[in-house]
Amino acid sequence: MATDPRKVAFAVAAHPDDIEFNMAGTLMLLGQAGYELHYMNLADGACGSQTMTRQQTIRTRRSEAREAARLIGAVHHPSLGTDLEITYEPSLLRRLGSVIRRVNPTILLIPALSDYMEDHMITARLAVTAAFARGMRNYPVSPPVAPVEGELALYHAMPHGLRDGMRRRPRAGQYVDIASVLERKQQMLACHRSQQDWLDTSQGMNSYLQAMTDLSREVGRLSGRFKYAEGWCRHLHLGFSAREIDPLGEALGAKVIVDQRYEKSLAKS
Repeated sequence: MATDPRKVAFAVAAHPDDIEFNMAGTLMLLGQAGYELHYMNLADGACGSQTMTRQQTIRTRRSEAREAARLIGAVHHPSLGTDLEITYEPSLLRRLGSVIRRVNPTILLIPALSDYMEDHMITARLAVTAAFARGMRNYPVSPPVAPVEGELALYHAMPHGLRDGMRRRPRAGQYVDIASVLERKQQMLACHRSQQDWLDTSQGMNSYLQAMTDLSREVGRLSGRFKYAEGWCRHLHLGFSAREIDPLGEALGAKVIVDQRYEKSLAKS
């Protein structure tokens, strides 16, 4: 099979600032490798404030997300739902399916399938199905977009806090060295100014930027090689490509290492 010439990376997360915490470093490096970048939060962030009204919060967080996307030259796609109402249902799936077809990515960065929050996990499930149906002529998307072809690889981020909902520590299948773009990742997160007080109150994050930096450092420690990293688990290729592919690893080269213990655990299972 010929190599797919398209280079399009799409990060789809649940809430404004989720991409910045777990995906932005990898997304920026893909941009440096020549990929067209796309950025989307499925929920509008409406519940992310103790002081603003619902509509004020939505407007503020949308503006912050747009600013973050502009910072790295990514196309910003509007949210399709709202906080705590990201459910696996046909209407939302068809709308996300329409976006997936329009973007037609070759790399799709999405949340972990097991995380501490339902919005995160259901976003991952919706993205997997929407991507799976991208070429199905008889699956209706809204608004209508013609089916698309081409290979696609899906990568799941590490769960927020590096624990799943049952407190288990996950293992990444591969790690990306983000030290060279950490400062820009911090700048992206700093665009989400409204969230500092909210996360101090709701989750005890005394320093928003420091929490993200510490998370990146811990993932780097888990890699055994990098100082700062993001971790990824590659989704099974069936339904997305005719063979196993790893365009992320191919694009980023020495900035990616595969966890051989993870690969061996897959063989054993």
